[in-house]
Amino acid sequence: MSTTERRGPVKAAITVSLDGYVTGPDDRAGQGLGVGGERLHHWVMGGPWTYDTDHEPGAGMTDPDRAYYDTLLEGTGAALCGRGMYDSAGAWGGRNPFEGTLVVLTHRTEDQPDPSTGFLMVDGFDEALAAARRAAGDGGVAIGGGADVIRQALRAGVVDELGISTAPVVLGGGKRLFEGFDRDIDLKILAVHQSPYAVHTRYAVVR
Repeated sequence: MSTTERRGPVKAAITVSLDGYVTGPDDRAGQGLGVGGERLHHWVMGGPWTYDTDHEPGAGMTDPDRAYYDTLLEGTGAALCGRGMYDSAGAWGGRNPFEGTLVVLTHRTEDQPDPSTGFLMVDGFDEALAAARRAAGDGGVAIGGGADVIRQALRAGVVDELGISTAPVVLGGGKRLFEGFDRDIDLKILAVHQSPYAVHTRYAVVR
């Protein structure tokens, strides 16, 4: 299926610092958001957390954070993320914690997980999105990090809704969301949710 064949909406979302970084410096396995970058996801974890503690994404969210998160995922039946996110999260302990299939965009598909884990490794953005659409059925597709995956989706013109969560922190270094991005895109503000940990803005991508 080509990326132009549409069913449910494609919703891309990511969290940035005030200075536009999606990770702090030295992001790697076991420290997926880089030095200081865990503060970006205080809203996801319901407050401060560390890389060394067990944590469940979404547990303990404040009401505004939960309202944004639930609206973002409403109607989606599968998700797509990059290999960096998959590895840095430690493959979520070996099992997809989200609803539906999580397609992982990667050149390294030889270590394909067992289908029962809920993960599917696919090489190439178009192929990965097509796989996510098949898995979603009539539902939409949620696209998460990293930044390169978001940029590929926006560059391909397949994103219907973009969610940007801005955490109240200046990281001063790391990976920028729009580093090297050169496409001109108009956005329409759909909604804004505010919590002590982030300001979440949902945008419609204008075509």
